[in-house]
Amino acid sequence: MTNPKIEKVKTEIEKTKAKIAEYQAKLRGLERQKTEFENEQIVALVRSEKISDAELTALMKSLRKEETPAAPLDSVSKQTEQEETLNAKTDEN
Repeated sequence: MTNPKIEKVKTEIEKTKAKIAEYQAKLRGLERQKTEFENEQIVALVRSEKISDAELTALMKSLRKEETPAAPLDSVSKQTEQEETLNAKTDEN
């Protein structure tokens, strides 16, 4: 003897899970499509600039070097050192 209310809720749960799975699949497809369109746009942009493979490689390498966080961290630590020195001098006076 099963409770009809429980069975109704179980049915709704299964329907909802099926819809979620359907939407997740749709979302993955849309994300894949978006990435493809972005890649096509990038390729078109690079081709419109008419740069050689060697120039593109050099550009990409230089951009990767700029991404390293060492430079900003160094400047922050130098600024902190300068502030500490100024504070120390101020405290002495």
